[in-house]
Amino acid sequence: MELRRHIEESVHFITERTRIVPQIGIILGTGLGKLVDEVEIDRVIPYEEIPHFPISTVETHKGNLILGTLSEKPVVVMQGRFHYYEGYTLQQVTFPVRVMKGLGVKVLIVSNAAGGLNRNMRRGDLMVITDHINLLGDNPLRGPNDPELGPRFPDMSQVYDPELRELALQIGLEHGIYLHQGVYVALPGPSLETPAEYRFLIRIGADAVGMSTVPEVIVAKHAGLRVFGISCITDLAIEGVVAPLSFEEVVQAANEAQPKLTLIIRELVRRMSL
Repeated sequence: MELRRHIEESVHFITERTRIVPQIGIILGTGLGKLVDEVEIDRVIPYEEIPHFPISTVETHKGNLILGTLSEKPVVVMQGRFHYYEGYTLQQVTFPVRVMKGLGVKVLIVSNAAGGLNRNMRRGDLMVITDHINLLGDNPLRGPNDPELGPRFPDMSQVYDPELRELALQIGLEHGIYLHQGVYVALPGPSLETPAEYRFLIRIGADAVGMSTVPEVIVAKHAGLRVFGISCITDLAIEGVVAPLSFEEVVQAANEAQPKLTLIIRELVRRMSL
């Protein structure tokens, strides 16, 4: 099928340019790109050079695929992701996850910036994702299914790997970093939510809200990857606390939380078994 051919062409292009065979894929969210400084880089490939890759249009997403080692494990890192609100289809948004699988990735780590819907949260906190709600109005698996890529109806009962979640919590405990656990909900954006929408999201069981992550995770599960997801809480979206918010404020909060997030991911990669 055409999707499989495109994946193979992208994988071939990348493997010709690096000696790294990555086992872990990492997607860096808004304002969370400093993890790249921890990577011993073998190759940086701009997205626009990779066949069939979309191009990131968000100003804080640099648009590079980075191959190297992190904590002595081979990784491929997306320095910038793609979003539904940019005008891409969810199949385009998730195409890099397919390519990661083709490169040899077994575990996907996804980070994002999110609004906190839980009264116990504070700006700059981190939340380990235990589950998600898809309110994007679309699904990246919609359309013909290629059984070579995954099953028609993938099970979603345990999307976020329990062992990796427990390992992250242990790392946080050892380093004095409190990690919330909760449900992430994805909306299409790009407008931020209204107070009424925040109240609705809280009532249906969401702890954090954003505009990404869920499509990539669905495809990762379809492809048979283990998944770890973590949100940086950049603002509070609870009644009585909601205030006007700018994109610059979101980025600033994410930047302030970066050292904690970087430590958690670096140690998680070091200690995980593959």
